[in-house]
Amino acid sequence: MKKHSLDIAGHQTSVTLEDEFWNALRQIAKSQGRALNDLVAQIDEARDGNLSSAIRVYVLKTVLEQQ
Repeated sequence: MKKHSLDIAGHQTSVTLEDEFWNALRQIAKSQGRALNDLVAQIDEARDGNLSSAIRVYVLKTVLEQQ
């Protein structure tokens, strides 16, 4: 588990995720030509639960769609 500080909509937010999720999230952002903060901001806008869970679900859905 690693905690990272991200700037989302002008606010510093700390997110704790497993290394595997951080790595996958970075790869997804890179493949979309986006900054990590921008991708997380999009996930943040659409989420219902907490941000860490929303990121995990986004990563899982994205990986499954690519298969």
